[in-house]
Amino acid sequence: MTTTVEPFDTVDLIRVKRGSGALSTAQIDWLIDAYTRGYVADEQMSALTMAIFLNGMERREIRDMTLAMIRSGETMDFAGLGKTTVDKHSTGGVGDKITLPLAPLVASFGVAVPQLSGRGLGHTGGTLDKLESIPGWQASISNERMREIMADSGAVVCAAGSGLAPADGKLYALRDITGTVECIPLIASSIMSKKIAEGTAALVLDVKFGSGAFIQDIEQSRLLARTMVDLGTDAGVATTALLTDMNVPLGLTIGNALEVRESVETLAGGGPADIRELTVALAREMLTLAGQPDADVEAALDDGRAMDAWKAMIRAQGGDPDAALPTARETHVVTAERSGYLTEQRALPFGVGAWRLGAGRARKQDPVQAAAGIELHAKPGDAVTAGQPLFTLHTDEPARFDRALEAVQGAWSIGDERTTRGPIVAERVS
Repeated sequence: MTTTVEPFDTVDLIRVKRGSGALSTAQIDWLIDAYTRGYVADEQMSALTMAIFLNGMERREIRDMTLAMIRSGETMDFAGLGKTTVDKHSTGGVGDKITLPLAPLVASFGVAVPQLSGRGLGHTGGTLDKLESIPGWQASISNERMREIMADSGAVVCAAGSGLAPADGKLYALRDITGTVECIPLIASSIMSKKIAEGTAALVLDVKFGSGAFIQDIEQSRLLARTMVDLGTDAGVATTALLTDMNVPLGLTIGNALEVRESVETLAGGGPADIRELTVALAREMLTLAGQPDADVEAALDDGRAMDAWKAMIRAQGGDPDAALPTARETHVVTAERSGYLTEQRALPFGVGAWRLGAGRARKQDPVQAAAGIELHAKPGDAVTAGQPLFTLHTDEPARFDRALEAVQGAWSIGDERTTRGPIVAERVS
């Protein structure tokens, strides 16, 4: 019987990164392959990811890791579709429902949008969880069906298959339980391995900063955006990024069915100003990469084209866009204690509050309540009067109210002077 001799020793690689050294391309290729097939143990990869977390990686190392994770599984190819493909990825936030109006809006211009999305974990919501609050809608579809929908109605929002960058799925689960999630080289390679493997021709990144963001510091968010844009460019994917403000929840709703309802309002030409502003900015960016820099995206929101594309997108995956959305059995209203102006509304506590009401999950296998969440009745800068509703908690289980109220305690304030908020899009990285 012959024994396969491995070309590297995992402990040696750990020592290299522990000492702030750089791994070679061959070492990274072997590491990702060996971890995927189970030769490198979880405890060894945990030590290595912590060393990367503490000491970083060079640009070449990050590129090598991204490419190795792509090679760990299948890749998709949309050549021959007859349409330009462009995707969007957000690093996640509170009330970030932008994919819902954005995908059909861009598709209404004849562009294909292959939006492989995920589920929520912790305080950030998941696009698939939101869409699953629509009766009949299915997140899991075959690659063949995905191509059919893109060729027809244009936009697909679905779950990524397990065959796409499986090394990333395994590594992400490990990072989630070892305190190494917030690491720019690992975040960048994780996101970009899936997006490049997906086969899109162009990609726009929505990189958040602020209270409700994955990375709160704008400098770190800028570095993440730069790293991901470089990875996409190196791989031949036209990539740009927008740095966007996540200090305040996006829109007026946080929670699955609540956010779908608000997205439909936006597609009907209404909706909150910040949702429309960011949707339009990202649509312009996507359509510019798709060769339509002069597209009038606001007109498509206002004249019904985007709504038509939304209904086609939902029907294509078994959903009924005209069906009533779930509503919570119980609500609790929080009112203003004094008159004045709402001066603060921190995103993270409201995200945690919605999560505790049942809108999110603590573990990947946990169920979510479709109707749970928080509805905001005022935004920073708005005048309020004593006794006026500030926000409403929604849940099917009233026992959840106390912990949700505990989460948002002190997350808002009322003052005597009106505050103004800057633009949502802070910078563009290309």
